[in-house]
Amino acid sequence: MSTTIAAISTPQGEGGIGTVRLSGDEARAIADRIFHSVSGKKISDAKGYTALFGKVFGSDGDIDEAVALIFAAPKSYTGEDVVELSVHGGAVVTRMLLRAVFEAGAVPAGAGEFTKRAFQNGKLNLAEAESVMSIISAQGSQDLRLALAAKSGRLSGEIAEIRDRLLAVDASMAVFADYPDEDLPELSTDYIKENLCSVRDALDLLLKNYDRGKILREGLSTAIIGAPNVGKSTLMNLLAGDNRSIVTPIAGTTRDIIEESVRLGDITLRLADTAGVHETNDTVEEIGVSRACERAKSAELILAVFDSSRELSEDDRKILSLIDGSVAIAVINKTDLPQKLDDTEITLPKVYISAKAGNADELSALIAETVGTAGLGADRAVLQSERQRACAFRARESVREAIASMESGWTLDAVGICADEALEALLELTGERVTDAVADEVFSRFCVGK
Repeated sequence: MSTTIAAISTPQGEGGIGTVRLSGDEARAIADRIFHSVSGKKISDAKGYTALFGKVFGSDGDIDEAVALIFAAPKSYTGEDVVELSVHGGAVVTRMLLRAVFEAGAVPAGAGEFTKRAFQNGKLNLAEAESVMSIISAQGSQDLRLALAAKSGRLSGEIAEIRDRLLAVDASMAVFADYPDEDLPELSTDYIKENLCSVRDALDLLLKNYDRGKILREGLSTAIIGAPNVGKSTLMNLLAGDNRSIVTPIAGTTRDIIEESVRLGDITLRLADTAGVHETNDTVEEIGVSRACERAKSAELILAVFDSSRELSEDDRKILSLIDGSVAIAVINKTDLPQKLDDTEITLPKVYISAKAGNADELSALIAETVGTAGLGADRAVLQSERQRACAFRARESVREAIASMESGWTLDAVGICADEALEALLELTGERVTDAVADEVFSRFCVGK
């Protein structure tokens, strides 16, 4: 018999509704001890996926009107009997209800314990469980769609396909060892190597898409770099939607780094407006220029701003040299003025805007294209956590070792060991073979009540 756990599953504070969730063998009986329906029907007698209206009460009397939702095992989120008691939203009333539930026999749920029970009862695998937190913490519509795809099994399906290819490799090597003289395609070393290369490529794509998905979840540190008076601060204010940076016609107005996080399309940019990069004898300006160069070196994305109304200067060329090899976009600004800039020396992806006029749609699209998030559709399998990435990375490295072993002329036994290590990593990713310590660590990151 499982212990019946309970927790508040809605955000604390004032709201339209507050819900306490119970899960376990005694969920119905415990709920009946503190709930009376207006119809007189007991929760224990209700069918799954039905609701009752009534009142909840504690040792000190009535608490509030309530709706009881009943989910019968095994067709519930956790796979156990689940009851959700919903009252009017408010910190006091939900805490009083939770106290009454504990007094009636439930115990406090741990962090992520409802989802952990769903995992333990086979309602979802570990990768799907982690996607639940990705759904909750999604930072934009595209991030949410990818998390929902993982929750629906898209990632698990991709891992299963990779796993099956590795199992086919294992089977082929076993047959090859027993019947080395048979002339069958599935017994050839070329067939084995072809499958291993296919697995390697699939894992490469998963790891690449993880980096893209991480951008949607965590955003990008972004430096706005440029010579003095090219419109960096105006661009900062446009993206921030506020007069965050001081804008004047005087070169050198910005001397220190101004920071702001903004949402552009589906990506969060942690912007840094920097001092104009140029040669100067002014001590304060020199410090600002030095900080701008340092920020450019550490930024994940650079927006290099150029003035379309003037010719490319030596300062502009130094900036191009400074950011060579970085992930950068050339923002050709001041398109509302007559163009004098010859942009043939600028080989970066370019966008032409007038920051003063207030148009950044094309910049948003170019950023998504440049960092690779534009190609992440909801049908893509995307790893959802660093734990999953680590498993996929180990599997990919083991497959690479297997291919290298074949190319070096090693025996198939050595290749098989590497393939088995890759399989173990993939099974750990989905939770088919995972230690309790790993599972506990995954669910410890969940909120209580989920």
